[in-house]
Amino acid sequence: MTTHILPTYARLDVTFVDGDGCWLVDTEGERYLDCLGGIAVVALGHRHPAPLAAAHAQLDRLWHVSNLYWTEPMQELAAKLSARFGGASAFFCNSGAEATEAALKWARKATGRTEFVALEGSFHGRTLGALSITGQPAKRAAFEPLVPDVRFATPETLADAVSGRTAAIFLEPVLGEGGVHPLATETLAEARELADAHGALLVFDEIQTGVGRCGTFFAFEEHGIAPDAVTLAKGLANGLPIGVLLVGDDAPTAFEPGDHASTFGGNLVSCAAACAVLDTLDDELLAHVGAVSTQLVAGLGQIGAVRGRGLLLGVELDRPVGPVVEAALQNGLVVGSAGERTLRLAPPLTISAEEADLAVRLLTEAMA
Repeated sequence: MTTHILPTYARLDVTFVDGDGCWLVDTEGERYLDCLGGIAVVALGHRHPAPLAAAHAQLDRLWHVSNLYWTEPMQELAAKLSARFGGASAFFCNSGAEATEAALKWARKATGRTEFVALEGSFHGRTLGALSITGQPAKRAAFEPLVPDVRFATPETLADAVSGRTAAIFLEPVLGEGGVHPLATETLAEARELADAHGALLVFDEIQTGVGRCGTFFAFEEHGIAPDAVTLAKGLANGLPIGVLLVGDDAPTAFEPGDHASTFGGNLVSCAAACAVLDTLDDELLAHVGAVSTQLVAGLGQIGAVRGRGLLLGVELDRPVGPVVEAALQNGLVVGSAGERTLRLAPPLTISAEEADLAVRLLTEAMA
């Protein structure tokens, strides 16, 4: 293994070189059922023909011209996302953390306030601004002091944290990195009411939950509660780097030329792939997500308590999760973790019923 990479990840001892659908292949030719999907990124599966063809076609035409000019893939993707949201404008960037940073600046400019409210246990990214609203002290401690004026609450204390000083409330509909904990509809509704009452903005972080992961395009659709803005990334381009801040048409635009930028944001190839993802993510596929989710929840329930939405699932184990993840890998199954005892599954949305059954069997064997 190379030693020329900074040690920011505790990598498992495998190198993947190929993939197809829900399957990965390592340097030894061994196959693995991928139930992590690049941490909810490979939404349609490895080498899905739709984004693959779209990216290839765009590579043959034009890669980059800068945001000083318009490009067709960027405009097309913005229109498709606006239609999904019900009317919105987009700022494109390269990752979820960048989308969070854009949201922070937008909320400050739009409200003239500096205070943010987020939940304990939340995760919004690792850049300094995004880390500042991440409610996990262990991830924050080594890099403090961070951006000031951030208040953390629980769903029960949210009302005490929001005030006339609050610029925005940031919520994940399902706390992903924080243990795969879905928020109740009542919590999202209260956040909407608090934001409206205090003149604050409501931002839903759908970096992990969006793009069909929870069975609807946006997870908030299930609750019938719309935010002022939403952040997306991970599954949007099926593995190519992309992030976006979507600001609803009823929210203040705030940004003017020069307020924010991203050199590679709106990259033509990533946007072309993302358009293909949105075209593929139809009602039939979303219904499939719900059906396979029900199947997985039933099977995984024999291993531990299951929580989550759609194909973002956590299993609470009776033991540390690290050795289970390693044993599963040795058994030909790729899964992840979200805390000391929480196993995380985020397979491609295209996983079949047969592959879901196999995943449960392989995981059960790894737990033995």
